[in-house]
Amino acid sequence: MDLNGKTVLITGASRGIGSAAAHTFVEAGSKVVLVARGSDAIAELADELGTAALAVTCDIARYGDVAKAVTMAVERFGSLDVLINNAGVIEPISHLSQADPDAWGQVIDINLKGVFHGMRAALPVMQDQPDGGTILTIGSGAAHGAVEGWSHYCSSKAGALMLTRMADKEARDKGIRAISLSPGTVATQMQREIKASGVNPISRLDWSDHIPPEWVAQCLLWMCGPGGDEFLGDEVSLRDPAIRRAIGVA
Repeated sequence: MDLNGKTVLITGASRGIGSAAAHTFVEAGSKVVLVARGSDAIAELADELGTAALAVTCDIARYGDVAKAVTMAVERFGSLDVLINNAGVIEPISHLSQADPDAWGQVIDINLKGVFHGMRAALPVMQDQPDGGTILTIGSGAAHGAVEGWSHYCSSKAGALMLTRMADKEARDKGIRAISLSPGTVATQMQREIKASGVNPISRLDWSDHIPPEWVAQCLLWMCGPGGDEFLGDEVSLRDPAIRRAIGVA
């Protein structure tokens, strides 16, 4: 997939993986739509990236906000070729018996419903385009196994992986490439929150054990090309040495 001139919408673009992806895709010739709740942060990033970037303040837990962001992307750049469902939260970390129901539900609203909202808004646009589109979702090993204190996060990531499989089943024949990426532990603010919780073994990892967000961004770029084709409807693991060699970070 030639990304020169293509439009990429990135949720959670204000920092971490989202910000790194914005830089990587612009360097590859793409236009980027930066979506996040923090308007100041994405405005600053858009200024840094120049005319190739559009900042859209958006709460992905609200479908209307996401649909508006997709409309603005098409109006500004003429298409929507790649959606990166990156936005996600893990706080508050808590055992099930002590979890606050409203806070638990808010994580589901962002991590799961936010992915659905992105897909729901993007799919009709992408399916009407001659070249279809690519939907990439940041997944997690937590989608496959229970982690103490993470009932909300594990549940949301398992659901998000199923949404990737559903998008592939229903829309591959309409030109849609849907893939999940399980990056492993990444050196972002989320890992600082995990470490502060002290709840499970992941919280006791050394900072040097985490990969940089730029590796994830490079993998997302690679997934947009032919390397990602064998993973349609499935998950790429950045912990896999073969994947790291393929994207040049081994």
